Amino acid sequence: MRKNLKNIGLIAAGLATGVFATLQLSASAQQPASAASSTATPLPLDQLRLFAEVFGQIKHEYVEPVDDKKLLTAAIKGMVASLDPHSSYLDKTDYEELQEQTKGRFAGLGIEISSEDGLIKVISPIEDTPAFRAGIRPGDLITRINDKPVRGMTLDQAVKQMRGDPGTKVTLTIFRKTDDRTFPLTVTRAIIKVQSVKMKILAPGYAYIRITSFQERTTPDLAARLQDIARQQPNLKGLVLDLRNNGGGLLQSAVGVAGAFLPPDSVVVSTNGQIPDSKQVYRDTYDNYRLQSFDSDPLKDEAPIFKTVPMVVLTNAYSASASEIVAGALQDQHRALIVGKTTFGKGSVQTVRPMTADTALRLTTAYYYTPSGRSIQNKGIRPDIAVDQYAEGDPDDALVTREVDYSNHLANTQDPNEKKEAEQRETDRMEQLRILEEQNDKKTPEQRQKDRERKPVEFGSNDDFMLQQALNKLENKPVQESKSLSERRLAQSKPATSASAPVAVKPTQPVPGASAPAAAPSK
Repeated sequence: MRKNLKNIGLIAAGLATGVFATLQLSASAQQPASAASSTATPLPLDQLRLFAEVFGQIKHEYVEPVDDKKLLTAAIKGMVASLDPHSSYLDKTDYEELQEQTKGRFAGLGIEISSEDGLIKVISPIEDTPAFRAGIRPGDLITRINDKPVRGMTLDQAVKQMRGDPGTKVTLTIFRKTDDRTFPLTVTRAIIKVQSVKMKILAPGYAYIRITSFQERTTPDLAARLQDIARQQPNLKGLVLDLRNNGGGLLQSAVGVAGAFLPPDSVVVSTNGQIPDSKQVYRDTYDNYRLQSFDSDPLKDEAPIFKTVPMVVLTNAYSASASEIVAGALQDQHRALIVGKTTFGKGSVQTVRPMTADTALRLTTAYYYTPSGRSIQNKGIRPDIAVDQYAEGDPDDALVTREVDYSNHLANTQDPNEKKEAEQRETDRMEQLRILEEQNDKKTPEQRQKDRERKPVEFGSNDDFMLQQALNKLENKPVQESKSLSERRLAQSKPATSASAPVAVKPTQPVPGASAPAAAPSK
């Protein structure tokens, strides 16, 4: 048992390459001539000659004819993917999926996926979709699709197997590492309409907002939900903003969401990279969160109470990228308490540059920094109060992986002790796995069956323990902190913040662009 758990812990890889990317958009694939010339370097002719020789050898000697376009596309994809986990070349299919998901409507099962150790890993089922209703969970590994093994398939091939017409069925064979078991699930494909903003009244005077992803319409949708809250609760005393399992999306939407709760002209995030356009400071002004999907400022008539009402932000290990921008801004500006778990730790920005009419390059172009100037790359946003998802604790957290677990993740340039901290984290993980193994060995068959049947918490429901602790904090009631020693240690060791020292880069200009940022394969 211990060997299985250890192996599972070691092979688990972070989040999807594109779904959890915070994105900037560019309307042009070309840099200005001055920028290109200032950074021009000689082409590596020897390596290009070697590439041409390998290409020719394949064309001449491979066992069967190979299409030129297929070979070259694979070469480009491999080159870009080698850079970091979030850069990728988007062919026609990928680019179409990207555009569909940004608009919040696409066909499929409703799961965000990545590739791991030759299998397909479920990053997160999207709420209110066939996959979510079928019981697919984050971290599940898909081993077969309609009885075809996925090992040996590319991610694109697996995507094509899972896609299909709405109403048709696909059977997925799932390995659930938390239960150490394999089982089949049949899911009916459907048109997926993602509702990015949800709200409810928790109790008189206390409201709840959940943001599932940062799409084109997220800021105006949030503004509408805030108007509903102001109308229903004129004496609002507290607000919970839920960013759990939110893998990110549009940078502009993150700025808009943070701006709904921050004082006017507050710094939300800054970015810094090689080219001048990557050196920006984003404040919560309309110019910085404007998108083509709306033509007037959706926050202009916002009720003033939302700038001052006590707030708690809920996060977990699957809160990534744009979610971390929002959480980091509200934490640094001392506007909200972060409650829950340390976030994913993706502190980079991707720009999508169209290359042809139907292809694009998604390239990591900058690090981003919270208002106090800190990089959260590989670190994440650490909670002010560490809280578990279940009252009895979250022992399966030992199986959770974050950005730092990618083999080719970018380094945190601010942290000279990053390697030592990563080693400590791995030591903690192995200790947690040992404890988990001992606990599992002591369980009766009935207890193991009960564990298998335990359904994931429905965020925002009456059974949502973490949400209840957030409400307790707002009502000045006792809060049950996490049973995880490592999470409590991270919360206690989070860096001090100062909202007065943003990264020294030039003021921002509106990000140009298309209406289509990226999403990784979602089926």
